[in-house]
This record gives sequence, C-alpha cells and structure tokens, in this order.
Amino acid sequence: MSDPKQKEPPLQRQTISFLKRRFREVGLQPASRHGQNFLIDLNLQQLLVDSAELSSDDVVLEVGTGTGALTARIAPRVAAVVSVEIDRHLFQLASEELIDCANVTLLQQDVLKNKNKLASEVLESVWERLGDSHQFKLLANLPYNIATPLISNLLACQRPPLSMTVTIQKELAERILAKPSTKDYGHLSVWIQSQCQAECVRIMPPTVFWPRPKVDSAIVHITLDQNRRDKIPDLVFFHRFTRALFFHRRKFLRSVVVSAMKKELDKSEVDAAIAEVSLRPNERAEQLSVDSILMLCESIRKRVLEKSV
Repeated sequence: MSDPKQKEPPLQRQTISFLKRRFREVGLQPASRHGQNFLIDLNLQQLLVDSAELSSDDVVLEVGTGTGALTARIAPRVAAVVSVEIDRHLFQLASEELIDCANVTLLQQDVLKNKNKLASEVLESVWERLGDSHQFKLLANLPYNIATPLISNLLACQRPPLSMTVTIQKELAERILAKPSTKDYGHLSVWIQSQCQAECVRIMPPTVFWPRPKVDSAIVHITLDQNRRDKIPDLVFFHRFTRALFFHRRKFLRSVVVSAMKKELDKSEVDAAIAEVSLRPNERAEQLSVDSILMLCESIRKRVLEKSV
C-alpha cells in the first residue's frame, strides 16, 4: 500500500487553471443539469479527504468522479475506490487521468435507479470489493441534486457505509443536523440521527468552487452508530412512518398519525399508541425528539402486527 501522505500527481491538482485548461483541451463546459461544481481549493480538498479518516481496509464509493482529482487523493489510502460519473465526457477525461490507479473502478452511469432506489450495479461493484474484511465508506463532492436521495438510500441498505463524508449544500447540512422545534427539523433529520452521529466540518463559500454555486456549501461527516441502528426493529416501516409524520408538519400529532395509519389502525388504537409512549395528541411531529419518534413508531408497529396475525 502506498504511503497515505504521498503527494498527488501534478496533473491532479484541481485548481481553476487546471480545470479550464483540461476542459478547453477536450472542448467541454460544466453541465449545470448534473450539478457540476468542482472544488478548486486544494486545502479544502485535503480537508475533505482527511475528515473521512481513511485506512487501507476501506472500500470507498465516490459519486461524481469529475476530473478524477479527488479520486487520485483517495486511491493511495484505501483498498479500493468505486467512482461513479454520469457524464460520459467527464468519465473519459477521468479515465485518462486515473489510468495508473489500479485500485480504482470507474462506472459511467447514474448512481440512482430512481429517487427511492440506488442503481444495483453500483452497489454490486462495492459489495464485490468489500468481502468480509473491508469497510464501506462514502467520500464525495456530491452533486447537489442527488445528495438527499443518495444519503437516505444508502442508510436503507443492508450494509450501509460506516461513514459518509461529503460536500453538500449548507441548507441540507442544516436539515441533517437540525434539532426538534426548529424550522429545519424534519424527516431527514430523524432518519439520519436515528442511526448516525453527524457533524459539520466546515462551511464553504461559493468562491471555492468552479463554476460558483449560488449558495454556501458544507463538508459534513456522518458516522454510522450501529447500536442505535440495531434498536430499530423494522427500518422500512420506520422510514415510511417518519415520512408520513412530517408530511403535514404543522398538523397535530394525532391527526397526522390517524391519517397515515387509516388503512391499518382505527382512531382508538392510535390514541392508545400515543398514550403508551406518554405523548400528547396535540403535539406536533417537529416538537418530538428522535427517541420519542422511535418509541411512537414501535408502539404503532406492534399494533399493526397484532392486527395482522
């Protein structure tokens, strides 16, 4: 394994001059429809990689290969990299830049089959390299338009990443980290915090990207808490329940749950479930802690199961 502190090859120093030259050479322009905003601050590129705490046991999924600059920083530190790029022109460019990186697998496709499901080819490529002795991590400068479904769907996998270290919109970072009774607290906050520890590593202005986005960004590090995840008996049910809970976030709790469970439980059963976990019917979902939502979900789930027997 190469020295993790080795310097990246000169051509992989993703500065604005490097990007403009390479794009000019191949006749390309960044595609806004794919959310192509390239991180051009070399110190922040390094901070992103360092924050992932990589080791030689890791298999890393990168989404948005771009020119391969971040990939080239990751590869010497890990067992394998699976990097996904939707743009065929960038895929070709990255293939040329990464030709000497033997442990890198490049896939030219969309990482999402649809907004609720990851592409099976991507997951299979990761699983093949994981085996029993390696750890799965996500490390990426994520295109903004896929960040939420990608992170959410990875946590729904049977073998989710041990950690996810990503650049995302600051607004999304605020939703991930939000606390109850705040405007940003919602389904995504609960879904991630019920299974993970999350922290904001750095807020980044638009000037550190090319082209410049219209919003601030953030480096976020999300670490799987397996003990918390193991305490959720049915992840699929929990995911569906929390989505329904925040669909009408300003409605009272009883009204929302009755509506969400109308095909499975009657009102008296919903009332009993809410009372069992010592919640008030006139509270709102946005006021509830993650633990309270977990308890309410399980109280509801048990009643659904009892009726189906």
